[in-house]
Amino acid sequence: MSRPVKRQLATSPAAAAGAAPVFTERPVWRSVGDGWRQLHGSFNNSGVSFEWHDFKANAEFDWGRTFHPGSVEVCLNLEGSGRVAFNQHEAVFTPLTVGFYRRGDQPLRATRGANQRHQFLTVEMSFDFLQGHLGDFVTSLHPLVREVVAGPSEKSAVAPATRLASRQQQLLASLREAPVLALAQSVWYQAKALEVAAELFFVAPGEQELFCQRQQRLSAERVEKVIALLREKLAAPPNLEEIGRSVGCSPFHLSRTFSAATGMTIPQYLRQLRMERAAELLKSGRFNVTEAALEVGYASLSHFSQAFHETFGCCPGLFPVRTPTQKSALKP
Repeated sequence: MSRPVKRQLATSPAAAAGAAPVFTERPVWRSVGDGWRQLHGSFNNSGVSFEWHDFKANAEFDWGRTFHPGSVEVCLNLEGSGRVAFNQHEAVFTPLTVGFYRRGDQPLRATRGANQRHQFLTVEMSFDFLQGHLGDFVTSLHPLVREVVAGPSEKSAVAPATRLASRQQQLLASLREAPVLALAQSVWYQAKALEVAAELFFVAPGEQELFCQRQQRLSAERVEKVIALLREKLAAPPNLEEIGRSVGCSPFHLSRTFSAATGMTIPQYLRQLRMERAAELLKSGRFNVTEAALEVGYASLSHFSQAFHETFGCCPGLFPVRTPTQKSALKP
């Protein structure tokens, strides 16, 4: 069975001695310093790798150079924006989204936005790993994965990103710090790789779109509409019933969907948007505290000051003095 040609980013001693070149992404990540961390596994040795990324990109980062040929990579995106594209297909990663893509015999176009903090976790699985564990489920797999397991396909491909569900956010958190003894981590992480596959790679019978992704997509579209509506009417937001009518959903179901997707209720999210906007206005120096409060919809200065203090750790009159809470909340 033919395999994709391994492309090389750095020359290993073995390659220098005439052995087949081995792809490594480490040189690419050196530009972000300590912002890249291998959590567990080895793509070249075990066929699966878990990696955590936390860095500030001062310029647009060429993310595509880190993708191993012959792999399907899952990205659970916590913060920052990124894009992965091939031909006419594209995955757009915004905060709290998840998606996957296949790096075959051609590079993927992939970037991470400049002047942003990026936090995301990736699970990279080799074609051999997927064939070995998913071979009995070919007809139930997403086409992007099915073509690997049945073929394997050596073509690159991209699936659209979807909203990161609350259970997937919990999965992401657990992957960052394995809650087992070091001796058990190999077994634990392999089980988690299969959990990720079960969560994302299967489709309902007769469906071309993942059932879970279809539900997430519909929910994500509603959530994005709600967020856009709140941003547009920050000073005078509509009530829950009006929001529900705008997005075509009952208030009760909308509240549950929004909380599951964002981890916050709609009022909590609105307050967060208001505080972020108020901080921007105060930092600009063009608005005093009263003007900033009115601009984001607070008629009571005391209520505004309390909310601002709870968010940033100081009263708005002192902002942007960097208190420890501010440094944490606004860490670049």
